[in-house]
Amino acid sequence: MHARHLRARLKGWGGVGAMAAACALAVVFALAVTCTGSVASQTGAQPAGHRTAKALTVDAARAADDCEAPEKQTLPPSRADGPAITAIKNRPGEKRKLVVGVDQNSFRWGYRDPNGGESGRLEGFDIDLVHRIAEDILGDPDAVQFKAIPTDQRIPAIQDGRVDLVVRTMTINCSRLKDVAFSAPYFKTGQQVLAPKSSPIEGYDETLAHRKVCTAKGSTAYAKLEEDRGSGDLPASTDISTTVPNQLDCLVRLQLGEVDAVVNDGALAASQAAQDPTVELKGEAFTTEYYGVAMKKDADDLVRRVNQILVDFRQDTATGWQASYTKWLSATLDDDPSASRPPAPEYLRRS
Repeated sequence: MHARHLRARLKGWGGVGAMAAACALAVVFALAVTCTGSVASQTGAQPAGHRTAKALTVDAARAADDCEAPEKQTLPPSRADGPAITAIKNRPGEKRKLVVGVDQNSFRWGYRDPNGGESGRLEGFDIDLVHRIAEDILGDPDAVQFKAIPTDQRIPAIQDGRVDLVVRTMTINCSRLKDVAFSAPYFKTGQQVLAPKSSPIEGYDETLAHRKVCTAKGSTAYAKLEEDRGSGDLPASTDISTTVPNQLDCLVRLQLGEVDAVVNDGALAASQAAQDPTVELKGEAFTTEYYGVAMKKDADDLVRRVNQILVDFRQDTATGWQASYTKWLSATLDDDPSASRPPAPEYLRRS
């Protein structure tokens, strides 16, 4: 996908004015979405095949320590219920919901449209996937309790039991595999530079020298910039000190002139460019990354079930991956989703 083709397809929201409304709504709904309490403890009898899944988890932990292809470090799909899924299904009454960490500020991924739409309802590609998972596990696509979490709280929210899983444009990487388990990939992207159209910045290169770059805390973008500046692949004078809780905050900083550029996943950066026609993607993607659903390290049965749901989601031509891409992302990325569709999944196998 070429940057000039992408820019030609971007559709704006009216720039800073629309963003101000979006940010105001984000504050209001962050209060509405936040809830108290932890996810119920995962208890129950071990199902058939549980020992095999546990052995695969040990393999996954070892793979995380010596990791070259993090997107392949996941368990084979299965429809079997185990302790994690049983705990979700056994929640009483109105609490019988899937608790999911999401974003509410990422245009067309997980967001609340300030220009319309159902009041208080989250929309987007990630949200479609959440409803699909809830329907499969609980028989009701709306049996979901959404929790809006900032970028740097995705892993703590899982580890602390505040959510069952996170579906929030979260890149699978080796470092994160030490803390959480991931599904197979459901989206392919890469890091890109976002800057004002009038900026002399040309991409991820020497034109970032003496420039201030914004990234989200806990993001792969910041880790990449820090690594490359240390190795000399990024100019030493590039200022990467500006980090914010959420990716959208970087766009606001850019609009206010507090930073010169933003580095973010290209899929998210394209959505931000669609929100403000005064900015654009600069240069091509300089990494290859995959989004996955994140869960607790020991939630083997949930990982395997989500992987089965993803198999079905990709194969469903009517209401699955392709339909969701067309609805939410084709306007900001490309009508041809081949660049964003991940390769056929590969899973851990016992030796």
